[in-house]
Amino acid sequence: MLQTPYYLIDRSKLKQNMEKIAYVREHSGAKALLALKCFATWSVFDLMSQYMDGTTSSSLNEVKLGKLKFPGETHAYSVAYADHEIEEVLAHSDKVIFNSISQLERFSDVSSDHVRGLRVNPRVSSSEFIIADPARPFSRLGEWDPKRIESVIDKISGFMFHNNCENNDFELFDQMLTRIESEFGHLLHQVEWVSLGGGIHFTGEGYPIDDFCKRLKHFADTFGVQVYLEPGEAAITQTATLEVTVLDTLFNGKHLAVVDSSIEAHMLDLLIYQQSARMSPNEGPHSYMICGKSCLAGDIFGEFNFDHELKAGDRLSIQDVAGYTMVKKNWFNGVQMPAIAVRHEDGRVELVREFTFDDFVHSLS
Repeated sequence: MLQTPYYLIDRSKLKQNMEKIAYVREHSGAKALLALKCFATWSVFDLMSQYMDGTTSSSLNEVKLGKLKFPGETHAYSVAYADHEIEEVLAHSDKVIFNSISQLERFSDVSSDHVRGLRVNPRVSSSEFIIADPARPFSRLGEWDPKRIESVIDKISGFMFHNNCENNDFELFDQMLTRIESEFGHLLHQVEWVSLGGGIHFTGEGYPIDDFCKRLKHFADTFGVQVYLEPGEAAITQTATLEVTVLDTLFNGKHLAVVDSSIEAHMLDLLIYQQSARMSPNEGPHSYMICGKSCLAGDIFGEFNFDHELKAGDRLSIQDVAGYTMVKKNWFNGVQMPAIAVRHEDGRVELVREFTFDDFVHSLS
């Protein structure tokens, strides 16, 4: 039995998502790129690359990782490129997407032989959290003025619209895409490819995937473009757990259990978005607040129910943790960083990465 804490990725569950992505690719004509900002655990790229067309990135390091570890296309995007980065970005990518007209013009000469795109902000999104809303007031994410965009249309061959965020509502997706068509249609006719970004939860249970495919195909046929999707969460939803062990129990008006993990260090989005983790099982007469071991007072995974009283040594399994966890894990408080393990199709669990004291030391100076 592996020492906790560790992330456990299930290849069989991952394959189920990949098969849905493959279905969308086949029936819509869209290509699918893994969004490395969400999930970049390259130990399972051998499986994912059989079903996806490549990767998309948010930084030079992600561009290089995608080029090195994931066969297929490598798209480069960043909110802003630095002068010392741009040549390496271009050398490791098939397409480069600029966030602004000023960046496009600044690097116009050096990128003149490259396939170039521009991010467009349609000023509407599905996000319920302003911190994640790309269309928030005064957003820096993309250009919004069709007249300004048209002035540089000769410098680009494609657009990226990334305005979905955990959107599992096909009707909302359809409405927002219709708005994009209405406002930017005359520009869409002038390009060759369009990325609709990520944040579309089309691999979720009950999502009308055939309607989604038809809508994508209609969009592509109407404007004569190759559509790209950039699934992050959609690619890895429900595929991994965080395995932890109870270290102590207390009572302070509520029953508390402290585990050998931390939301600030290992599931940072729970803290950022003030959300609860998901526990399985979560039923029974014994209620506990599951707490992390860091010094942060609000280091709390959530409140869950169990069929027995918890005690030190009990193992717990926190569900659906693949997205925005391993890419954000950190050494806060020096809490032991979770190892990464993979459950293969035959049930065998392989430990693929452990982190040591030397890793902690070398992360500092």
